[in-house]
Amino acid sequence: MAEFTPITTQEQLEAVLAEKLKEREKGASKELEELREKAGRVQGLEKALKDANAKAAGQEKEAGELRAKIKGYETTEVKTRIAHEVGIPYELAGRLSGEDEESIRKDAENMMKLVGRKPTAPLADPEGIAKDKDEELRKMLHELDGKGE
Repeated sequence: MAEFTPITTQEQLEAVLAEKLKEREKGASKELEELREKAGRVQGLEKALKDANAKAAGQEKEAGELRAKIKGYETTEVKTRIAHEVGIPYELAGRLSGEDEESIRKDAENMMKLVGRKPTAPLADPEGIAKDKDEELRKMLHELDGKGE
């Protein structure tokens, strides 16, 4: 243990106080430097957080746009499929309206009433009896006989 020496003069008191003030200033300056370092790290983290938030906001916006695009493709696919099932021409499939499959189908059926009946492929020769190609050419040549050049 250090021995205690009493302070008897003003100069001794001022010297002891000056020494204590220097020790406190060293400790305070050291703490101040540590606080400045921490503040710098906090500022760096805040900047990184702002950058991350901005990037996340951009990605969320892009994701929203992609979701909307996907929904549009899905709706177009449903409209095209229903138009095909009901018999509406492909060109009119885009004119169908509705939010879900049921409402689109209802609109397609209503449109079909306006457009007409579903076209069917002919089952037989519409002119009657199927003819041979050579027979048609002979008939044409016979009609031209004497009337042409």
